[in-house]
Amino acid sequence: MSPRRARGGSALPRRSVLPLLAATLAAPLGSRAQGGRPLVVASFSILGDMVRQIAGDGVALRVLAGPDTDAHAFQPRPSDAEAVRGAAVVVRNGLGFEPWLDRLLRGAGHRGVVATATEGIAAIRAPHGHGAGGAPDPHAWQDVQLARTYAASIGEGLAKGDPPRAEAWREGAAAYAARLEALDRHVRERVAEVPPERRIVVTSHESFGYFGAAYGVRFLAPQGIGAGAQPSAAQVAALIRQIRTGRITAVFLDGPGSQTLTERVAREAGVRPRGRLYADTLSAPDGPAPDYEAMQRHNVGLLVAAMRDAVA
Repeated sequence: MSPRRARGGSALPRRSVLPLLAATLAAPLGSRAQGGRPLVVASFSILGDMVRQIAGDGVALRVLAGPDTDAHAFQPRPSDAEAVRGAAVVVRNGLGFEPWLDRLLRGAGHRGVVATATEGIAAIRAPHGHGAGGAPDPHAWQDVQLARTYAASIGEGLAKGDPPRAEAWREGAAAYAARLEALDRHVRERVAEVPPERRIVVTSHESFGYFGAAYGVRFLAPQGIGAGAQPSAAQVAALIRQIRTGRITAVFLDGPGSQTLTERVAREAGVRPRGRLYADTLSAPDGPAPDYEAMQRHNVGLLVAAMRDAVA
């Protein structure tokens, strides 16, 4: 039986005070907030959706970089620091995707669990990333099989942050991973509709390396992996020639930032952008990619239609 609060100013019996005080001090800050539900903070919208799919309303969820927000360049607010300070679990992507988050964790004095969704994943290298040999590509969620690893890591993070319901969180993660297995089959079946020689796509940024490696699609980008990366004039000219000579029809915009360069490349190559792919963020709830599964279905639908539209 849970201890009852004393009423009318009467003191609790001595034997009740010490266990209650010990439990209060031992519990993570986030587990004492939000009506008994643990407070979970996710760094950006895709991770927030994964937490939501696994935990439902069993947690109080705060997403820092919300839909249609550039998570690379996100600037936390004071209220975000307060949420992180009191969180039982903070879920992050890792691999350098959120360069601002480590500073936020230190500055906020977070004492709960940090769940890194990419833990255990062998990262591919970004061709134009910083550092020798390219930086690790952090966009591992673009391979749906790796998103299943994300689900397991998030489930374990929730289990550590909320031990009394650890088994429920692991079961939720397993159920979500099973749905992602079906989603992976869907993506593979759709891509198989396109002849291998037509599986070439131009996007705004290098955000689809894992998708390309997993599903046999070659992605070209006029910009590097970082939001501020800019190609040389020679690189842009070479890409335009490649689109023309290869008769590439799948040219896309992605991300919430400026698309001026991609629009210019498409115009000079004599093609038109085929819509927006969602790479680093979900759409608003009324958009085409309000959750991770919808995002992948939206993206593969656009990709397949554009890649199959061969130029005569």
